[in-house]
Amino acid sequence: MDHIDTPPAPVVPAAAASTEPLLLAPPPAPTRHRRLWALTLALPVALLAAFALGEVAGWPFLRAPLERTLASRLGRSVALAPDGGAFSVRFLGGLRLQASRLVIGAPDWSSTPHLLDGQDVSLELGWGALWDAWREPGAAALRIRRLDATRLDAHAERHADGRVSWQFGPAPSASSPTAAPLPQFGRLGVADGTLHYTDAANGTAVEAKLTLAEGSAPDAAPSRFTLSAGGRYERLPLKLELQSGGLLPFLADEDAPEPVALKVQATLGRATLAFEGTTTGLLQGGGLNGHFRLRGPSLAAVGDPLRVTLPTTAPFVAEGELQRRGVTWLAQVAQATVGGSRVRGTFAYQAGPGRPVLTGELSGPRLLLADLGPAVGTPVEGAAARGGGKVLPTRPFDLAALRVMDADVRIKLDELNLDTPKLEPLRPLRAHLLLKDGVLEIAELDARTAEGALTGRVQLDGRSDTALWKADVRWSAVQLQRWLRLARKEGEPPWLTGRLNGNATLQGQGRSTAEILASLQGNVRTSLGGGTLSHLAVEAAGLDLAQALGVLLRGDKSLPVPCAVADLVVQNGVLQPRTLVVDASDSVLWMDGSLSLATEKMDLRVVVAPRDFSPLALRTPLRLTGPISAPTVTLARSPLTGKVGAALLLALVNPLAALLPMLDPGNTEGAEQHAAGCQALAGRIATRR
Repeated sequence: MDHIDTPPAPVVPAAAASTEPLLLAPPPAPTRHRRLWALTLALPVALLAAFALGEVAGWPFLRAPLERTLASRLGRSVALAPDGGAFSVRFLGGLRLQASRLVIGAPDWSSTPHLLDGQDVSLELGWGALWDAWREPGAAALRIRRLDATRLDAHAERHADGRVSWQFGPAPSASSPTAAPLPQFGRLGVADGTLHYTDAANGTAVEAKLTLAEGSAPDAAPSRFTLSAGGRYERLPLKLELQSGGLLPFLADEDAPEPVALKVQATLGRATLAFEGTTTGLLQGGGLNGHFRLRGPSLAAVGDPLRVTLPTTAPFVAEGELQRRGVTWLAQVAQATVGGSRVRGTFAYQAGPGRPVLTGELSGPRLLLADLGPAVGTPVEGAAARGGGKVLPTRPFDLAALRVMDADVRIKLDELNLDTPKLEPLRPLRAHLLLKDGVLEIAELDARTAEGALTGRVQLDGRSDTALWKADVRWSAVQLQRWLRLARKEGEPPWLTGRLNGNATLQGQGRSTAEILASLQGNVRTSLGGGTLSHLAVEAAGLDLAQALGVLLRGDKSLPVPCAVADLVVQNGVLQPRTLVVDASDSVLWMDGSLSLATEKMDLRVVVAPRDFSPLALRTPLRLTGPISAPTVTLARSPLTGKVGAALLLALVNPLAALLPMLDPGNTEGAEQHAAGCQALAGRIATRR
């Protein structure tokens, strides 16, 4: 292959190379990546600018979407400025809503026109509270930072099945309704407010006028809250006047705000309450502390609407200190007047989720049985008397009230007056009142009267529609002449003296005192030791005219009574003496027959067996018959007719012979026989005490 020579490259001089200009590369064109970055930076700026403009303008175009969103979440209609007035909403730092009018509708089942209708409304909520409400509607109290309105009309309703109109979100099941908690506020102001509240379950319908202005800001004006309400609560007429240092203490948590002043004047039915003190978080289970004065026609009139079992009594006035700590109410009753009674006490009422419980101590200088009479069925004052001379109380017991709550109360009274001048009061009286699952029991009964003692227990079982009553009581060493206040002229001996001992075991059932006594079963045994009996009473009972005349001329005296016993059996309300004997020194008296508590009538016979001779004695049994309220004392006709007839016939022969049928040699054998039986029974009664 031939070799071809390559010509050499031209050589450029160095000087020439340094004098020629250098050529620069043109700048690159904008890339797609750079355009995206620019767009990304511009979008937030635009959004921020739009948000700022929206905040300044108040987002007027969001009114309709906001209405639809709120209506969907709350489960009822919502209208914002429906009259075409002012509307604005802002989102910076929370939801701030202003509207010339805000209307929140009632749920579909409610009969009210709306839940809330406010004018010039300003509402502010935090985003955290909104998130909780959005996530679980009605699960917790809605926290509202601020709510102001010039006028507010609210309708709150509780359905018979427990549903409430202020429950937002999905409706709860009718079988297990759950009421939403009341909202909590940071500031609340209403220049003119009206609240309508109805509760179909308990017959409550209340309308209230209120004004309030309050807040937590340091420079805010002093908070105030006034409310004037009327209507019916628990189907009773209600009138309420309330003044407070604000409404927030009623709605806030227990330990959130400082206590504020509270003054209440209320009339419920015929009962009135005046309270002045302080409160905090009352409607959320918070505190209450102050002085109260309560008056009314009966304690039961106050207890019924409060779901507290109190007895039906005479008119009362009570005052003292009242406190609330959570679910516990504490009452220090400094003095209470019930009719003629004067009592005091310290009580605690535990209103927890289960059955409420009342505990405490009732004491005082004096309690009259008549003031508690309606509690055991006696007629109220002014009631018409029953026909047929019947006196036993027929007023039905309020057995349902016994099943509302439980109670454990100690009773320490200086005196229990039995409401009759013929019986000495019990001084003092100690007892333990227990109410458990509808069974009322007065246990550990220990009373003193006439230097003697009364002990035992009484029970009323109210678990069914018919009460079951039981009593087991004992008495010992009761000085009869003091306990029975039987009047005699000055200088004359007592009709009857001695130490009374005995016991009674009885039970009955019914819806009133009269029904219980008409079904009474059991026995009563009593004996008299170391006693005396008026000589005049013995001779009068035996119709010993001669000796009675002698006693009147010489003056009455007391005869020793070695023995006196009564053994009564009770069946179906009928009392019958198995033995009723009084062994006096010159005679023995005994009684037979019956006394019916069902018909309230008696048919008893008193027989006297003398130990001594009498020249002028009719010696015929006495009869006690007729209604218990007004018994009639008559003479047994057969023996008396025989003696009078014989006397008349003998008077035809010789006037002096007419006295022969009146001669009474005495009945020593019969008297001793009954006296021996009296001693034997007295010994058995003493053994059983």
